[in-house]
Amino acid sequence: MNLLAAAIAVGLAAIGAGIGNGLIVKSTVEGIARQPQLQGKLQTTMFIGVALVEALPIIAVVIAFIVLGG
Repeated sequence: MNLLAAAIAVGLAAIGAGIGNGLIVKSTVEGIARQPQLQGKLQTTMFIGVALVEALPIIAVVIAFIVLGG
């Protein structure tokens, strides 16, 4: 049962991160299309946001390993 719980947790975290990254990049592209002179600032903010969103699946994998190990 722990194996199934870990697999579901990691899968949902990956789906959530994929959706989050898509929304972040979509908004950045829209912002650059509206104001091209802000491209550098928008891309920097986008990369920070993507990094924070990508932390979620990494944390989920660590928690899954803890659940399976314990």
